[in-house]
Amino acid sequence: MLLDQIKKENDIKSISPTDYEALAEEIREFLIQKISVTGGHLGSNLGAVELTMALHLSLDLPEDKIVWDVGHQSYTHKLLTGRREGFETLRKYGGMSGFPKRKESACDCFDTGHSSTSISAGLGLVRARDILGEKNTIVSVIGDGALTGGMAYEALNNASRMETNFIVVLNDNNMSISENVGGISKYLNNLRMAPKYWDVKEGIYYTLKGMPKCGPLVEGIRKAKNSLKQLVVPGMFFEDMGLTYLGPVDGHNIEELVRVFGEAKKIRRGVLVHVITEKGKGYEPARRHPARFHGTEPFDIQTGLPAKPRTVANYTDIFSTVMTKLGSRDEKIVAITAAMPDGTGLKRFRNIFPDRFFDVGIAEEHAVTFAAGLAAGGMKPIVAVYSSFLQRAYDQILHDVCIQDLPVIFAVDRAGLVGSDGETHQGIFDLSYLSSIPNMHIMAPKNKWELSDMMKFAVKFGHPIAIRYPRGTAFDGLKEHRASIEFGKSEMIYKEKEIALVAVGSMVKTAIEVRESLVAEGYSVTLVNARFVKPIDEEMIKELCKDHKLLVTMEENVASGGFGEKVREYLDSLKTDTKILSIALPDAYIEHGNVDILRKEVGIDKDSILQKIVENRQTLDM
Repeated sequence: MLLDQIKKENDIKSISPTDYEALAEEIREFLIQKISVTGGHLGSNLGAVELTMALHLSLDLPEDKIVWDVGHQSYTHKLLTGRREGFETLRKYGGMSGFPKRKESACDCFDTGHSSTSISAGLGLVRARDILGEKNTIVSVIGDGALTGGMAYEALNNASRMETNFIVVLNDNNMSISENVGGISKYLNNLRMAPKYWDVKEGIYYTLKGMPKCGPLVEGIRKAKNSLKQLVVPGMFFEDMGLTYLGPVDGHNIEELVRVFGEAKKIRRGVLVHVITEKGKGYEPARRHPARFHGTEPFDIQTGLPAKPRTVANYTDIFSTVMTKLGSRDEKIVAITAAMPDGTGLKRFRNIFPDRFFDVGIAEEHAVTFAAGLAAGGMKPIVAVYSSFLQRAYDQILHDVCIQDLPVIFAVDRAGLVGSDGETHQGIFDLSYLSSIPNMHIMAPKNKWELSDMMKFAVKFGHPIAIRYPRGTAFDGLKEHRASIEFGKSEMIYKEKEIALVAVGSMVKTAIEVRESLVAEGYSVTLVNARFVKPIDEEMIKELCKDHKLLVTMEENVASGGFGEKVREYLDSLKTDTKILSIALPDAYIEHGNVDILRKEVGIDKDSILQKIVENRQTLDM
């Protein structure tokens, strides 16, 4: 195998050019085989194989730097930098990350995981290079989906003023996670549609460049080229900004890519190389269903179907069903997503109510302020977003929604530990950052029925409110406990004495298990479903202090600024003898891995909680 010859970075340069195509096929076969077992981001990686090979052939790593936007497409890069064995533990606890990690390799120059950051990071590396007098090449790779994020344009605006080399590679596959939307997508589509012009430009320019004494003529052609662009491709957005535009280039033609990258390295200004690729290339199921194979669970290679088909509903499924019902009952309800109609469960709403569905692209900041405008206009906007991505719009929540006390509903999916995507995707900060904002209110459902009830409550509430729910199977226990939702009120599930467990959302299921074990040990244990994180139910807390010596708060959020901290602060004001034990996540970034393993490692699983309670025996000496 050709892959056997690649032990470390730059080994690809020893491969004969006649073998590049075969190596690309080996890489694709390797990725399909490994990801079918571990799960991971398949479609984006299959589409970027030749592009990655060409970059590695054109650069000298780790001296030269590649910043991968988001990092979904970095698997081939990891293979070509000697991390082949790491794929056995891809995205597993203690194993190789599915994203670029500086601690993992010197060839990963910047940690990524969220969208639209690579140009800013690359620009910083360029400025550092120039200040230090170094001569290496910096390349930022960004997808056309990520180019819908405003931060990318802020960086391009700065890059356009440089008089030093900086290469931005636009990996254009017409997709983010789902199909791209908006003006930039249409603009790039126009560029893809102009091959005749580019063929003429390339032929004339490079023929003249190779002729002696044609410097002035070549420069004249360059100026004419810019004028011709304005005629053929209106606006020529990137060049108008001050960047040199090269392309479009076939992203699966290694020879052509290497040639263009060579040209790009010679230009003493910002250069954008527009590369056309096909997401899922080389594997028909991924090519036909790019959204499904963006991030996939283990699957059967022959059929492309999940190895373990899901047979029970998850919280996103419940949200999806509730949204369609709410939409049919109230024509003022509108739904907003930031490029994730499938992932957030809004696909059905989009199909039924297309005029009330808005996909704004990878632009969480815009999504929130857009929702604020809709609310100010008399609509009832519901922003469906992953917890980890909502934090990108903190200022908009604070400034545009909450200062005006506008009735925007935030459906916060993937709250808590999400597992294999690791630090950049764990939804473990939302209770802290949302509860810091005046006029924001926060709920968390204990099970699938309560999610439905909370959505109905939120639509009628009339103020900013967030409902946070976890990834994974929706808990279907405690069906008999379905008291109506009252603002700021918790729910008493089991009323006893001595120990009170007050659990938030996903932790109610764990609290049930903890309670059963404590009761078996002879303890008297109360269980309360918090329901509201902001405001906390002060009356319930005060009541519990009358006949409980220990109050245990349980949440899947960092301790700092979380539910337990708020309860502790309130207890301090009561000057009660009741002690508090806060079960929360450490104030740290939690790496990738199976959620059950992570819960045990950070001490929020049943056994860890029991141990912590038992360690308070002196308090519990009843």
